[in-house]
Amino acid sequence: MKLGDVFLLFQKKMKNYKVTDWLPTTKKEMEMRGWDELDVILFSGDAYVDHPSFGAAVVGRILEAEGLRVAIVPQPNWRDDLRDFKKLGKPRLFFGISAGCMDSMVNKYTANKRLRSDDAYTPDARPDMRPEYPTIVYSKILKELFPDTPVVIGGIEASLRRLTHYDYWQDKVQKSILVDSGADLLIYGMGEKPIVELYKKLEENLKNGVQEIPTDIKQTAYIAPKREVGESEILLSGHNVCLKDKKKQAANFRIIEEESNKYEASTLLQEVDGKMVVVNPPFPPLSQAELDRSYDLPYTRLPHPKYKGKRIPAYDMIKFSVNIHRGCFGGCAFCTISAHQGKFIMSRSKESILKEVKEVVQLPDFKGYLSDLGGPSANMYMMSGKDLNVCKKCKKPSCIHPRVCPNLNTDHRPLLDVYHAVDALPEIKKSFIGSGVRYDLLLHKSKDEAVNRGTAQYTRELIEHHVSGRLKVAPEHTSDNVLYAMRKPSFKQFEEFKVIFDRINREKGLRQQLIPYFISSHPGCKEEDMAELAVATKRLDFQLEQVQDFTPTPMTVATEAWYSGFHPYTLEPIYSAHTQREKLQQRMFFFWYKPEERRNILNELRRINRPDLIDKLYGRR
Repeated sequence: MKLGDVFLLFQKKMKNYKVTDWLPTTKKEMEMRGWDELDVILFSGDAYVDHPSFGAAVVGRILEAEGLRVAIVPQPNWRDDLRDFKKLGKPRLFFGISAGCMDSMVNKYTANKRLRSDDAYTPDARPDMRPEYPTIVYSKILKELFPDTPVVIGGIEASLRRLTHYDYWQDKVQKSILVDSGADLLIYGMGEKPIVELYKKLEENLKNGVQEIPTDIKQTAYIAPKREVGESEILLSGHNVCLKDKKKQAANFRIIEEESNKYEASTLLQEVDGKMVVVNPPFPPLSQAELDRSYDLPYTRLPHPKYKGKRIPAYDMIKFSVNIHRGCFGGCAFCTISAHQGKFIMSRSKESILKEVKEVVQLPDFKGYLSDLGGPSANMYMMSGKDLNVCKKCKKPSCIHPRVCPNLNTDHRPLLDVYHAVDALPEIKKSFIGSGVRYDLLLHKSKDEAVNRGTAQYTRELIEHHVSGRLKVAPEHTSDNVLYAMRKPSFKQFEEFKVIFDRINREKGLRQQLIPYFISSHPGCKEEDMAELAVATKRLDFQLEQVQDFTPTPMTVATEAWYSGFHPYTLEPIYSAHTQREKLQQRMFFFWYKPEERRNILNELRRINRPDLIDKLYGRR
């Protein structure tokens, strides 16, 4: 069989796929489609998986649905003669760049800045297939090779670096990634609306003989000449000011976060190198129909055939899962979800979800078990403000901290309806919830008793039918002071939920585990807090597994507090563990039960004058 016959087939039970069912990645694949020119070429730091969980695939399918000829170049080689950047030629409209689904530096390095040995988004987990900061590296190469073609950057890496930010891996405050990359435009957040708007405006400009890239598109950022600040615009402290004054950098972040979480935001301006970085306000949240359309595009849901015989770990994790909503109103201090996806929940229709589940069950190795039916948080589906006018005036980053907003609809019944509809499908043996569950929403008491009954029913059904042996929750700490800095609920709520979890397990004869996640070295956390965490988790009979050191990532309130030493909302000093020694002293308390840690813990508890905790951890001697 000749390659030109296009019969590279993938079996998917009743479906046969050929290579042209994926977006082209090579000149040969372009020719198979009869194309001699491309409208848009996308470069991605990840392998090409044609699945709605992979951003490059989503953007590619969105543009394809607009009638454009789109190609993807996954993980181009930046170290050779740059043939991967040249092989498809020059696109008619623009180059698009995404570093991948994860921030490249989180993907490459641990919290202790040690190089990771694998990359989950690469075939066979090879760790050397993407550079540090691919957005910058790819953009510079393309601007040098094709100086007259617009380069548009997006994805999580670009999104979180759209303004002056602290970079943990270089340990310095960096300019907007627009400056370092030389890109013409930055799309932040989820890109469906701005990418379509960009294509339409570029087409219009070409018809009119205009070469300029449009700068009036919402949810984009660009560099412009220095100018006066207009109405509905906010001038941030400039980059050089932030370099000299950490408190100014912290104060900037409060404005950035509040504007990112407003329904109707202002344009942000920041001076850098004698010019202005301009960040346009975001689009309103996608409607349900718009979100459904994005998920209903003709994804194969499979890696490109070029990876046949190779394993892509990130794909293996999500191939039997279905994402049912976007956004998160938790506002956790260390999390970037709301900065990228926003705090407003965008939920898919039940029909769209069922349609995707029916696609999943057709996969050749599907055995009847969905690994996850969730989202950024498992149980925020269809939740929003009861009165949208109240939401439009709100700029708080969290709808549930320090308490659940009285305007928030916390009804779990629509989510139960989805679970019941999915579980009724004959091919589904069980649907598990692999996303993290917000137990503070499960414990919240609404003024509407019908909502409370629905929440109680959801809690019981979740524990009885949707736990794959272990239920993940994220208390993150035990100290109320640290939890307040994290924007998390009191640890007492975790204990309350654990009582419910254990009771339902006893009643049903189940032997399931509750797996809590914890973080050390978060801003506001001291050694004494970690020592008390050890005592509290011992009392609950936990020997912790899911733990991590705080990693400062761009565009979180915790990162700016960690770097500057000031909390961005109060501008009061806040302690953070910075040195390797300070971090290790905190981390060891997670593992109080390990014999090799006992001596160090005893010495440290004596040093901080807490012998009472020695007795609680190890008993009286």
